[in-house]
Amino acid sequence: MHQFTENSTLLAIESSCDETSAALYQGGALKSNIISSQMFHTKFGGIVPELASRAHVQHIGAVVREALNEAGLAMQDVDAIAVTQAPGLAGSLVVGTNFAKGLALRYNLPIVAVNHVEGHIYSAFIENTAIAFPFLALIVSGGHTSLFFVESFERYTAVGSTRDDAAGEAFDKIAKLLGLGYPGGIHIDRLAKEGRADAVAFPRSMMRDDNFDFSFSGLKTAVRTYCQKTLAAPPNEQQLRDICASAQEAIVDVLVHKTLKAAENLGAKDIVVAGGVAANSRLRVRLQEAAAETGRSVFIPAMSYCTDNAAMIGCIGREKLLRGVQSPLTFTIGVGSLRARYR
Repeated sequence: MHQFTENSTLLAIESSCDETSAALYQGGALKSNIISSQMFHTKFGGIVPELASRAHVQHIGAVVREALNEAGLAMQDVDAIAVTQAPGLAGSLVVGTNFAKGLALRYNLPIVAVNHVEGHIYSAFIENTAIAFPFLALIVSGGHTSLFFVESFERYTAVGSTRDDAAGEAFDKIAKLLGLGYPGGIHIDRLAKEGRADAVAFPRSMMRDDNFDFSFSGLKTAVRTYCQKTLAAPPNEQQLRDICASAQEAIVDVLVHKTLKAAENLGAKDIVVAGGVAANSRLRVRLQEAAAETGRSVFIPAMSYCTDNAAMIGCIGREKLLRGVQSPLTFTIGVGSLRARYR
C-alpha cells in the first residue's frame, strides 16, 4: 500500500450529477482537470437521472485516461484516489465510486470518500492558499444554498441553508417560466445586464429574519404572478430584460445580506463563494463591493472550479489523506444533505 505524503500523486473523480470529471495532483500542483458535461439534458429542461448515469458509464474511462495523459502520468504513478461519495444523484454517484474502487483494488491504492459540498467549501484553495481560517463559505448552486463557518480543513459547521429551493434552482425555474433555456442562470445573467434591477419589486424572502437561512420558492411564484396578472401579453424584449434583472437582484440581495451578516456575527474576515451560481456576474460584483466596505476579502474560484469538477474533490481529498484519513472499499454512497450531517 502506498504511503501518502506531500509529494504524492492523487487521482480525483467527480460524478455526482451531470459532469464526469477527473483530475490529477502531483504534490500540491494541479496537473489536469478534465470535465465532460452532459449538454443533452438542455432539451429536457433539467437533469434526467437515468440518462445522466448512463452517460457517466460511457465517458468515465475516457475522462480518466485524458486526465492522466494531460498530466503526463500513468496509473502506476498514482499513490491514492479521492472520489465523490455524496450528495448527488444515486446512479451517478454509483458509477464514479465503483470506478474509483475498481482502480483502488486493481492498483492496491488507498481511497478517500469526499462529500461533494465539502469539495466546494475548499475549492478556492485550488488557486489561493492565502485564505485565512476561520472563514465563511457561501455554497450556492442548483442543488445547494448554504453558509458554512470553516475553522480548519477538518472542522466546519453549517450555519444556514435554504428551506426550499436553492438559488440556482430558482434561476432555472424562473428561466423556464420566461421561456429561456436551461441552465437558466446563464440566460438570466446575460439578459439582466441590459435590464433595470428596480423595474419590478420582487420579494426578498427571509432577508430580515434573525437567522442565516434562505428561501427562494416564493420568488418563482412572484415572477409567475407578475407575468400573468401585470402583463397583458408575453413580455417584450425590454420587459424580459427587466424581469430578469429584477429577479436576479432579489436573489443577489438576499445572498449578499445573509453572507455579510453571518461573516460579521461569526467574526470571519475572509469569505469564499463557490458552486455554479458563484459564476453569476452580479453576485460577484455585489459581494466583493459589500465585503470591501467592511474590510473583508472575497475569494471566488475560477469559472472552471465553480461548477462540478474533480479538482475540488482532489483539493480536500489530498488534505484528508495527508492527515491519515482513508475510506474502506466497502463505503457506500449517500444522497442526504451536508446540513443534516454536519450542523
